[in-house]
Amino acid sequence: MNIKEKFGSKVKELRSQKGFSIEFMANISNVDRTYISDIEKGKRNVSIEIMEKIITALDTDFGAFFNDMSFKK
Repeated sequence: MNIKEKFGSKVKELRSQKGFSIEFMANISNVDRTYISDIEKGKRNVSIEIMEKIITALDTDFGAFFNDMSFKK
């Protein structure tokens, strides 16, 4: 799994845990719903600004978000 897929998987996991639809997530993060969908599928190379919007909308922070993600190959 590459880093885009790991990031997207984590976004989807947290979004689902909170009971957010992609549409609701798009509204609270101010990120287009198709862009969020593509992120969750690992198809987007996400900028730091978009990461911040998404992580904030998920009511977490960068440290907590990335804490349990493995970056080992």
